[in-house]
Amino acid sequence: MRVIGFDPGTATTGYGVVELRGSRLTHIAHGTIQTPPKQHFAERLKTIFEEAQGLLERFQPDAVAIERLYFKQNVTTGIAVAQARGVLALAAVQAGLPIGEFSPTEAKTAITGYGKADKRQVQEMIRILLSLDAIPKPDDAADALALAICQAQTGRVQARLQG
Repeated sequence: MRVIGFDPGTATTGYGVVELRGSRLTHIAHGTIQTPPKQHFAERLKTIFEEAQGLLERFQPDAVAIERLYFKQNVTTGIAVAQARGVLALAAVQAGLPIGEFSPTEAKTAITGYGKADKRQVQEMIRILLSLDAIPKPDDAADALALAICQAQTGRVQARLQG
C-alpha cells in the first residue's frame, strides 16, 4: 500500500509518501509545495491543487492522508488552511483515492504511542520507522510523513478487519 500524506497550508503544504509492504514501511519521497506570499489566495489554491495533482500522478498512491483541522487560537489562519485542505481533498477525490483524516494527536499516537509527544520526538520516530539517515525536513514534510504512516497503519488494520 502506497500512501501520500499532506500537511495543508497556503504558504507551505508538506507532502510525504510512504509504502507499506507487509509490516515494513519504506520512505518514497517528501517535500513541500510552496506558494508566493504576495500571490492572490485563489492563485495560491490553484498552485496547491495543480501541484497535488502532479504528485498524485507521479507517485500513484493507493490512499491519501490529510491533517484534520482544529482551531486552537487563530481562526483566520485556520480558514486559510481549510481552503488548502479543500483543494487537496478535491485533487484526491478527482483521482479516485480514499482519504484518511487524522488530527495531530492521532498522528503523534500512531508514530510515538503518545499523543502529546513533541515535534522532535515525532521526527526522530519517523526517522527510525523509515530508516532515514536524518530527521525529515522541513517540519511540514515531516508532519506529512507522519500522516502517511498513520494512514498506512490504519489501512492495514482495516484490511485485516474486513478480510
